[in-house]
Amino acid sequence: MDSIDLEVLKACDRWTQAGLKCQLVTVIKTWGSSPRPEGAMLAICEDGQVVGSVSGGCIEDDLIERVRNEGIQRTLPDIVTYGITADEAHRFGLPCGGTIQLALEPLSPQSRITELLERLSAHQLVARRLDLQTGEVRLDQASSGMSLQVSATALTTIHGPRWRLLIIGAGQLSRFLASIAVGMDYHVTVCDPREEYRTGWQVDGVQVVHAMPDDLVIEMQLDSRSAVVALTHDPKLDDLALMEALKSDAFYVGAIGSRSNNAKRRERLKEFDVTDAELAKLHGPIGLYIGSKTPAEIAISILAELTAVKNNIHLPVEVQVEHAKEVASQMTTAPACGV
Repeated sequence: MDSIDLEVLKACDRWTQAGLKCQLVTVIKTWGSSPRPEGAMLAICEDGQVVGSVSGGCIEDDLIERVRNEGIQRTLPDIVTYGITADEAHRFGLPCGGTIQLALEPLSPQSRITELLERLSAHQLVARRLDLQTGEVRLDQASSGMSLQVSATALTTIHGPRWRLLIIGAGQLSRFLASIAVGMDYHVTVCDPREEYRTGWQVDGVQVVHAMPDDLVIEMQLDSRSAVVALTHDPKLDDLALMEALKSDAFYVGAIGSRSNNAKRRERLKEFDVTDAELAKLHGPIGLYIGSKTPAEIAISILAELTAVKNNIHLPVEVQVEHAKEVASQMTTAPACGV
């Protein structure tokens, strides 16, 4: 779950707890080009406060104007559509004649927003089913791969905890990696049992943990929304943590190191009874080949690969570090062509 959607739900909870009328607006369907994806949310309070977005701004302006003029009077959910005609598309800023359909839901303590937030804090993936005829809400455990569903009688939205990134090692590269990942909306944890590395290491919004990495991997109960990146270059710290991470449901597990060190690491992990299938999940040498030299460039390379895996993008072998460096080394050692 993106932090902006989490802020929307927190605002809804805060307003309903204070006894204020508010409504939750959810994008349920789009046609053509649309600035915001299905599932995007906007919260509007009767006092004029707004959190979130469902478009580039024009639809929000219309929704806010309606609340200002009419208040929040509806007691049951409603479905509205914007951008049916070319004129409406132009008016509401929908490019290429796009159309967007929204669910407007008046909220109350019975909307179960507080309980939903509690489940999200416990790192649960939750399916929230809204009965469009009665306004009743049901919360269920969602399974991986579930997506928003809407029918004539119900709207089911999927809410999950934020994507998590565990970085092993509190070095300079970790600082750049953590900083960029925070900007990409990851919940970032840095683990390093070495006091000399943790001293003075700080990135706003990042938790630094003094623990053995393999213990923390187990404690975090990594799921399909979790990634692990090992950056210490120390097998005593990296290997055991990687072993546990590869046995988890983490969507990405990677380790820094040369091609030679990567090969040695894989042999060591086999001695820990890591299976071939588990070992195949390990990304290393880590990152995409972009000619990176500095810590900042290497961090971008790592997050580029991690993002591709997260988005289920198949990467050609040409952009993988191991292949690219092998090709580069062959070109360097190839005999010059005489004329």
